[in-house]
Amino acid sequence: MKPLAEKLRPKQRDEWVGHSVVMNQVWDAFQQERFFSFILYGPPGSGKTSLAHLIKKSTRLRFFSLNAVTSGVKELRSIIEEAKLWQQRQNLGSILFIDEIHRFNKAQQDALLNAVERGDIILIGATTENPSFEVIPALLSRVRVFRLEALSGEEIFLILKRAVENLSRSSETFEIDEGALEKIAELCHGDARLALNAVERLFPQIKLQRVEQYFERKFLAYDKAGQNHYDVISAFIKSMRAGEEGAALYYLARMWDAGEDPKFIARRMLIFASEDVGNADLKALAMANATRQAVEFVGRPECFYALSQACSYLSRAPKSREAGEKFQKALDLVKKRGHQRPPNFLTNAVNSLDRKMGKGETRKSNESFLPKENI
Repeated sequence: MKPLAEKLRPKQRDEWVGHSVVMNQVWDAFQQERFFSFILYGPPGSGKTSLAHLIKKSTRLRFFSLNAVTSGVKELRSIIEEAKLWQQRQNLGSILFIDEIHRFNKAQQDALLNAVERGDIILIGATTENPSFEVIPALLSRVRVFRLEALSGEEIFLILKRAVENLSRSSETFEIDEGALEKIAELCHGDARLALNAVERLFPQIKLQRVEQYFERKFLAYDKAGQNHYDVISAFIKSMRAGEEGAALYYLARMWDAGEDPKFIARRMLIFASEDVGNADLKALAMANATRQAVEFVGRPECFYALSQACSYLSRAPKSREAGEKFQKALDLVKKRGHQRPPNFLTNAVNSLDRKMGKGETRKSNESFLPKENI
């Protein structure tokens, strides 16, 4: 039996909810047979797969589907060859939808390049990860990227109303509290699939108390393995950098509540102490290192005191990135000039040959400590 979320995928344009700008751009182009490859980037339950399947129902193109988690290069090449034969026999193109495309490794993504370039397939990719980090540049240059935001509470509510109407046809009696659907729409944080799963699980008694129990610890708006993980840690670091102590503590609490490894948080603060505070406050690095040790020794739950203490200290500390910037300048010089031999007076003469080469000689007046080529 199909899950409710699968059964309620839009089958025609007027059933679609949300993302009107992206939808219109893609829909209008494909209806006019102006086909192009693209990647849909957005959080879980935002409609990426549903949009691909709606396009499947609305075009004459052949539709192939792969999940990058379970598929390999062999399956990919087999589909590409089949699509080429279909083009030759029927004079029709093919769409290849790849869910979780960020899970494809470089070799698998490389296998797509020529097929997309030649038009053997129209690629539609779906990913929860930022394509800039997870998709190879050569493939990115051949596709358009559309970002889908999480659905709004109002949009989720419309989807849930349709779901309840669908379920009620197969049940003579069901109970639903006033405000229950609105509560689900609020707690699912824009994830339509999560919201539909909740309705299906709670039906035929969609009571407010049961809704709250279902969502208790069911969903946290933070994914340790996904893009939101990096968004939250980025917000945490930037808040400390700006001296916004309250915001930094809020993002720290987000990570803590989601079950983030406290050692990961401590490690990020240790980096911050060197990179952003630097020599403006020499105590910051010692403080961050002491926090790391405390976290490793104490562990959860009591180690949150040390994390909070360090977060407050680093947020209030003066900031200087001088050390890192000076190192980058030195590194640029190395890359530009190469690994040149240090001046003779900085080297040691181990044997007579070294002495003949000038190693270990006395420094001349005003002689630079840098290799001559770098002066």
